[in-house]
Amino acid sequence: MPMRLDLPVVKNKRVLVLAPHTDDGEFGCGGTINKFITQGYDVYYAAFSACEQSVLKEFPKDILITEVKSATATLGLKKENLILFKYEVRKFNYFRQEILEDIVKLAAEIKPDIIFMPCESDIHQDHHTIFQEGLRAFKFKTILCYELPWNNLSINTSSFVYLDSKNITAKINALKKYKSQAHRPYANEEFIKALAKVRGVQIGVDYAEAFQVVRVIL
Repeated sequence: MPMRLDLPVVKNKRVLVLAPHTDDGEFGCGGTINKFITQGYDVYYAAFSACEQSVLKEFPKDILITEVKSATATLGLKKENLILFKYEVRKFNYFRQEILEDIVKLAAEIKPDIIFMPCESDIHQDHHTIFQEGLRAFKFKTILCYELPWNNLSINTSSFVYLDSKNITAKINALKKYKSQAHRPYANEEFIKALAKVRGVQIGVDYAEAFQVVRVIL
């Protein structure tokens, strides 16, 4: 049976979102980020690449840095809780040890209770690297993997966070900040809302986000 999660009672109420690229965290768990923040959790967001090499030519190369700051602020994230690294997009696998060391530093500094990251089944090479190195760094923590349907060959939706309309609106408004990504077929308000509706139907609520459980420590 899938697990329907209200916000768990945890020691420090600290959450860390690992986003391979700016916007992955918002797509995968933007509603949950907003819910945790409004419930008093201290949420941190670490993005490992601003994808400067793949930004469309009509935008400044560093546009995603501006956009992620605006998007995460829309979700309620404190500006000091946004951590940005500068790895080159699609080449994370060449820098595994450096990425692991950065994640281990985050673990030591933040001491999060819950970690959100991409799924093992995510076929994007950068996403898979973050999953593997995140698992190494946080093997003794609660790990939930968010879904990105355009990258996931499959996902075991074994847990859900149920959301209200305010959480979904915050997610949609945050993703609208990514003007440079508006051409993506999944950067679509109808799709984002429909997916949340599907996941909500699965657990008998209006909206939800689904996650694959790697482990839960209560």
